[in-house]
Amino acid sequence: MISSMTGYGSASRQVSLGAGVVADLQVECRAVNSRFLDLGFRLPDECRGAESALRELATQSLSRGKVEFRAAWRVNSAAAGAAKSNPHALGAISRDRLDALYTLQEKAQEAFPKAQELSIAEVLRWPGIVSEPRGEEDGWITATVEAGRAALAALMESRHAEGKALVGVLTGITGKMRDIVKVIEPKVPEYVAEYQKKLTERLAEALAAQEQAKAGAELMERIRQEVVLYAVRIDVAEEFARLKTHLQAVDTALAGKGPVGKRLDFLMQELNREANTLSSKSVSEECTQAALELKLFIEQMREQVQNLE
Repeated sequence: MISSMTGYGSASRQVSLGAGVVADLQVECRAVNSRFLDLGFRLPDECRGAESALRELATQSLSRGKVEFRAAWRVNSAAAGAAKSNPHALGAISRDRLDALYTLQEKAQEAFPKAQELSIAEVLRWPGIVSEPRGEEDGWITATVEAGRAALAALMESRHAEGKALVGVLTGITGKMRDIVKVIEPKVPEYVAEYQKKLTERLAEALAAQEQAKAGAELMERIRQEVVLYAVRIDVAEEFARLKTHLQAVDTALAGKGPVGKRLDFLMQELNREANTLSSKSVSEECTQAALELKLFIEQMREQVQNLE
């Protein structure tokens, strides 16, 4: 299935911190456009051990895109109820560090008598005063990997959905381009013949003023040959044939499976080359306008193709 490179997924798991306290772990997976697969991780220290497993999961499922895993956790609200019956559920106070902090406060107040004493909230926030329950490392890694796998699955689902929508948009554009080709291509021989006739008539009028009839006749034949050669050079039958072939290749790629972004990007370059050639060889206003419309549609497709994996 064709996928977009942008998407988002999230999942949560619970981690036991001990003493009846549970942490809610949230893992998010975000993806945006990139030429290659670029993985990033923003994980708290407790979840760092799961990075290699998350990297392996991502490389197995994705081929392009800038993908970032983010994780965050907080103590479950149920911990507040546990704290009422177990004072140590939310953490234990270090008596040694508390005494050391008290000594530091006394010395600071001797130097600054007007300084206010630390509040209870400030004391509890002081580094090392409260040792919070952290749980086992294996529990954090397992929960992070499980949540990351679920978040990645949600990301893939969103990428598939957006990819399906992009396929519809691109298919609609190729249909419009085919309609333009269908209208203009049968008229090209007529345009070329008409241009050849006008050019020959203008040259004939210029030669009519010459008195040397023989030299004029020889020159006229030479001019006729040059006009025929010029008509061949401005014939765009091959360009239309290649244009239709490239459009068919685009539709074939869109109907396939797996990553197609790079292939479609190459086809956009080829389509644009043919449209430029049509424009440069144009011998009528209608053909020029058709070439400009084709280039506009190709640019629209190029913008959408940048989103495909």
